[in-house]
Amino acid sequence: MVFNDYQTGAYFDELIGGEGVPRQGAVPLVQQIDGMSAEELVRRQQSAEASMYQMGITFNVYNSGEATERIIPFDIVPRIIEAKVWDRVEEGLRQRITALNLFIDDYYHDRKIVTDKVVPEEFIVAPSAEKWCRGFNPPNGIWCHISGIDLARDCDGQFYVLEDNLRCPSGVSYVLENRRVLKRTFSSVFEAQRVRPVDDYPERLLSTLACLAAPGIDRPRVVVLTPGIYNSAYFEHAYLAQQMGVHLVEGGDLVVDDGYVKMRTTHGLERVDVIYRRIDDDYLDPLAFNPDSALGVSGIMQVYAEGRVALANAPGTGVADDKVIYSFVPDMIRYYLDQEPILPNVETYLCAREKECQYVLENLDKLVVKPAFESGGKGIMVGPHATPQERNATAQYIKANPRNWIAQPTLRLSRVPTIVDDHLEGRHVDLRPYVLYGKEIYVLPGGLTRVALREGSLVVNSSQGGGTKDTWVVDSTAAPVETETTAGALC
Repeated sequence: MVFNDYQTGAYFDELIGGEGVPRQGAVPLVQQIDGMSAEELVRRQQSAEASMYQMGITFNVYNSGEATERIIPFDIVPRIIEAKVWDRVEEGLRQRITALNLFIDDYYHDRKIVTDKVVPEEFIVAPSAEKWCRGFNPPNGIWCHISGIDLARDCDGQFYVLEDNLRCPSGVSYVLENRRVLKRTFSSVFEAQRVRPVDDYPERLLSTLACLAAPGIDRPRVVVLTPGIYNSAYFEHAYLAQQMGVHLVEGGDLVVDDGYVKMRTTHGLERVDVIYRRIDDDYLDPLAFNPDSALGVSGIMQVYAEGRVALANAPGTGVADDKVIYSFVPDMIRYYLDQEPILPNVETYLCAREKECQYVLENLDKLVVKPAFESGGKGIMVGPHATPQERNATAQYIKANPRNWIAQPTLRLSRVPTIVDDHLEGRHVDLRPYVLYGKEIYVLPGGLTRVALREGSLVVNSSQGGGTKDTWVVDSTAAPVETETTAGALC
């Protein structure tokens, strides 16, 4: 039996509870896997990897100035979250996104939260788009249309928020393709578990984008704006455009003409109404931001300011996409919503505060230190796993620019059984749920589970050697399932 020698260790395991007993929502899956031989489990893993390869599910990694395209690692043992737990997480995500959107809107208008010193002004770094956003009212009052909120589960089983991604969060394409593969890998158990679906995400995304179009446009033209094939998330840009049935464009495909943004086509210029942009603010318009940018569209910000094109996410959302501002989100929830946060933050030390900075410098061996503006795991120093030289280097960075650094206690991240060679071992995971904010707030059930494939590692980012898993939100009362035969597996 595959689980005979599996050890949960001193961590919260997403499938196996105390004394090696499967958690209630995971019983059918664990029984299914436990009825396989090690050879059968490995064969299914290899079949899934072959399927991923054939579908071209890739990302780009940049080393020494060169781009390398890779198939993202994928493990077939899914993470399972019981519906009653997920429903509370979903409620917390809705609460958090609502407060963050109110903060962004307040910051560009009355700035009441700053005046009331709930969020100190000295901690806010004005984004490059600020002058365009000041006093601007985006369609429906929404700034952060597509968000990815990173969560982690500690040894107490509680979900904590790690960070908020409000600019161009990536990874949702892996959620959809992981699910497509797992449906075939464990077909009968998947059906019996009544796993909440994710397949309708592209349709919901398109609906979210379409509702941003100016009034009176019955069939708005939506496009996905990509930096191009060398971007690390290009597969996702192309995938989402294809799934939504809209055009994938680069900056050179668009032009401002007669006060509108238009797309070059074989039939001439055609008006574009909504742009799902996967380009950071600084590269969006060379006339407004970086004059050297060849990725954006000259003059697009003026058209946006005049309300003749909609952009998602709205420029300027980066004011809330900052690990220092993250520490104030619980206060935003209390301030704007008069509610207690449902999902707690991880305790955070701001190096911009002298006493907290001194504490961080004295306890680098116990803390995780993060740069405020980086993403993808860049610049993170995990104190307990770092060398003395790495800790010393981090101390110098902090002293040179305290505002750019935060620190947090090292969480004992939950683990999920993961295939290592021909057996299962626990590997640490986090979770990125995706939130769409259109006419209403929609949370994709489960989201992307990222797994640290190296033993003991806490870094889950694919660019740092991590992989992904499917995430099942299940009703714990699901019926038992018959053991699948080899013929029922993914071929």
